[in-house]
Amino acid sequence: MSRTLDQMPQEHQTDVASLRALRQAAGKAQADIATALRIKQPSVSKIENQLDMHLSTLRSYVEAIGGELDLIVRLPTRAPMRLHRLGDVCDTELAADRSHTAGSVPVKRDSVKRDTVKRASSRT
Repeated sequence: MSRTLDQMPQEHQTDVASLRALRQAAGKAQADIATALRIKQPSVSKIENQLDMHLSTLRSYVEAIGGELDLIVRLPTRAPMRLHRLGDVCDTELAADRSHTAGSVPVKRDSVKRDTVKRASSRT
């Protein structure tokens, strides 16, 4: 059974000012997060300094520090509610989506630019 935010003990309602403060409270270094997310340390710094990001990025970051992300929605006339997922996507649709993109290979922008430059210069 889920409790509302008001029903949680005060020690579970600690505020932190930033993702950096959250990471430090978890006792993790940026290098630890980079390893967990399979990215480089400067990318962790970039995430920590973003003003806006995808929820999936935030969720991954929070999980990398050993936490769990909860989304709490507060409406003026209702008690706070926990949002469990976004959209109306069912698990079978997610699985189909993942299998469809599993074999795709991302193309680096630099290689595309170089190829375009080569083709353009061969025309002259």
